[in-house]
Amino acid sequence: MQFVPEKYSLPDAPMQPFIDVAEIERYLQTACGDMYSVQNVVRKSLAKCRLSLSEVAVLLNAESPEAVRFIKEAAQELKTAVYGNRIVLFAPLYVGNYCVNDCTYCGFRATNDAAVRVTLDAQQLIREVEALEDHGQKRLILVFGEHPGYTPEYIAEAVRTVYAVKKGHGEIRRVNINAAPLDIAGFRTVKAAGIGTYQIFQETYHPESYTMYHPRGPKKAYANRLTALDRALEAGLDDVGIGALFGLYDWRFEVMALVRHTNHLEACYNVGPHTISFPRLQAASYVNTNVQFAVSDEAFTRLVAILRLAVPYTGLICTAREGESVRREVLYYGVSQIDGGTKLELGGYADASHSVQNLHREQFQLNDVRTLATVVDELLDGGFIPSFCTACYRKGRTGEHFMEFSTPGFIKRFCTPNAIFTLAEYLEDYADDALKQKGYALIEKNVAAIAEDAVRATIRHRLQRIRDGMRDVCL
Repeated sequence: MQFVPEKYSLPDAPMQPFIDVAEIERYLQTACGDMYSVQNVVRKSLAKCRLSLSEVAVLLNAESPEAVRFIKEAAQELKTAVYGNRIVLFAPLYVGNYCVNDCTYCGFRATNDAAVRVTLDAQQLIREVEALEDHGQKRLILVFGEHPGYTPEYIAEAVRTVYAVKKGHGEIRRVNINAAPLDIAGFRTVKAAGIGTYQIFQETYHPESYTMYHPRGPKKAYANRLTALDRALEAGLDDVGIGALFGLYDWRFEVMALVRHTNHLEACYNVGPHTISFPRLQAASYVNTNVQFAVSDEAFTRLVAILRLAVPYTGLICTAREGESVRREVLYYGVSQIDGGTKLELGGYADASHSVQNLHREQFQLNDVRTLATVVDELLDGGFIPSFCTACYRKGRTGEHFMEFSTPGFIKRFCTPNAIFTLAEYLEDYADDALKQKGYALIEKNVAAIAEDAVRATIRHRLQRIRDGMRDVCL
């Protein structure tokens, strides 16, 4: 795996943008957010139907404490019905932070001379993965700056390297990617390496603001970035992830645009985004945060609840950009995936000396620095099942097939048992005695609550096989 700097060239973007600013603004200006309207919209969402833009605008315009409380309670009910009490865990792994873009909000921006530029070589990458496996991680997202040296072939080789690392019972079973837009041939190259979800965030969907924040580099091409995941799906990728960086523009507009992006993908490819992310703007090296569009904790928890009601079957990701208290709260309103034990500095997992945050070495400030074990412990205290499950991806339940299983709610007959199995593996291999006891108590409570005798017996039998040393047990 060799990083070779090159000049960049902007790929063609034959697909046309699908965000209509006037349409979104019209809905936001005209939607009535009174309690009666909110109740009608929520009723549709609780029937597990995705909401239209006009209906999402109703929820966004609801300002009364009564209506906001009703929205959050409904989101909690819907999340429990669709996802149960499991929370999927993952870790980000930064592979390289060279970047030719000059995004004004990012510590990796090309003109930031204070940034310490690093690209992990193969052995450094292996050490990072081994360190992550030592803590029990099974799911990673590899993060790359946008640079011509990070070619599709380079990314694919990094993925293959990660999958090949096995240490003890440790292995990475799902490698997702957050990287620059590719052309169709490039997406086919990374697909062949066995990647999971390919994430590309639009940052802001507002074209005028986008131009202001991205003055130089290939990322300045709004349309090319917006249609990147169309190319990914055209190339045959099963799962894609969308997101916006909240704080660059009006948060209500960004929520509407995320739903519009979801609508577009479903209409064109019969499958929506596998995940939606909604990070908030954070401090970074030589970056001034934009206070004009700052998103308060109150607004942030609301937008999570609204997104859950708008897209019932899409995974919602809340990263360690957020502080502990906010992350705990939004678990109830719709978040289904979080990271734990996160380190943003390149090489930071393997090098224990990287214990203090250094914004010159990181993309942005981290606000939740809890270890994975601490996160697992606190999830158990909250009655959640920490899940490292990757079964659906490796059983072919992805893309359209995933929607076939998930939209009627059938996925719960797989997800709860598989979450339990991966938790048991974690407890056996990585937990101390106290955490192990707490975890198995929660497992027993959840198994006992399963109504079907045959399913309950199957789970108990496979749990015993895990205790006996078997791994990668799944349905």
